[in-house]
Amino acid sequence: MIRLVLAGLWVCILTAGTSYAVAYWKENGSLLSAKDDYLEGLQSQKTRALSVPMVENGNVQGYIIARFAYTVDAKTMHQLNVPPEPFIVDEAFRKIYADERLDFRKLARYDLSILTAAIKQRVNARMQADVVQDVLIEDFNYVSKDEFQRKP
Repeated sequence: MIRLVLAGLWVCILTAGTSYAVAYWKENGSLLSAKDDYLEGLQSQKTRALSVPMVENGNVQGYIIARFAYTVDAKTMHQLNVPPEPFIVDEAFRKIYADERLDFRKLARYDLSILTAAIKQRVNARMQADVVQDVLIEDFNYVSKDEFQRKP
C-alpha cells in the first residue's frame, strides 16, 4: 500500500516538474528569436468588399464590386496607431468612381496596374510613410442595377 502511494506521489512530482520546465523553456527559450524573425516579414491583409456606383446620364447603371488585398511590413504594422485599410478602401472608391477611362461595360480592357499603383501611392502619401508595400486585387466585377436588386 505504501509503495502504491509513493509511486503515485512520484508521478505527480515528475509531471509537475516537467510542466514547469516546458513552460519556462517556452517563455525564455529559443522560440523568442523565431518570433522576432516572423515579425520582420511582410504581412498580408484583406479589405472589406466595396461597391462603387457607376453613374451614367444622371442614373445609377450598376455597381463595381471590388475587394483588395495589401501587404505591409509587419514591424511597421505593429507600430501604427491607425490601420491602413480605411485609407485603401477610401482611395479605391475615389479612384474607381472618378476615373473617366473606366468603361464599366468592358472591364477586361481596364488597366488594373494603374489603379493599384495609384492606390498604393495615395495611401502612403496620406499616411506620410511607406506603409503599404503592394496592393493586390482580389475581386473586381461589375453588377448591373437590375442584378443587384434581384439578389437577396
